Amino acid sequence: MEGSMAREDEGGTKICDVVGCENPAVRGLSPKKVKNAGLDIEDVRGKVHLCKEHYKEYKKASKTDRKLEMLGR
Repeated sequence: MEGSMAREDEGGTKICDVVGCENPAVRGLSPKKVKNAGLDIEDVRGKVHLCKEHYKEYKKASKTDRKLEMLGR
């Protein structure tokens, strides 16, 4: 697998980039932010694609960081 291409299933649907997950992706985020939230992803270029469950984990883990960013700090 090449780091610069999104993983896709046979139908062309993007797959979650978290190690060991094969669910369809619903969101694309910055790899740096996803790693800071503690999710285990492979090294990718561009956006990291997350499934619904892992996006929910990302939101919980990065809640304070996102709030500070929104406040401009």
